[in-house]
Amino acid sequence: QVQLVESGGGLVQPGGSLSLSCVASGRHFMHDYMAWYRQAPGKQRELVASIDSDSKVTYADSVKGRFTISRDTASNTMYLQMDSVKLEDTAKYYCYALKDVPYWGQGTQVTVSS
Repeated sequence: QVQLVESGGGLVQPGGSLSLSCVASGRHFMHDYMAWYRQAPGKQRELVASIDSDSKVTYADSVKGRFTISRDTASNTMYLQMDSVKLEDTAKYYCYALKDVPYWGQGTQVTVSS
């Protein structure tokens, strides 16, 4: 059974940092397209950052320069380092992987508040 399990969400103050993890099991995704999405209440799910099979990374304009996506092949884990967070980063963050079919994690909540 394929699973993507996110962790690391929580409450953080504006300007602070948070690190999200996505552990994949059941299949190896480290050479496939993976991404982080987020969805805020009342809004559509949006792409935050992605990493492709050549390890090329892309970011939404809203997080460019503040977030960093990476992955570790040995542990089959993808990360999202979130720095200088803003109130508008508050959302549920989802891990996504594409290997023949799409896979989604259950999400982890990130709340930015003072």
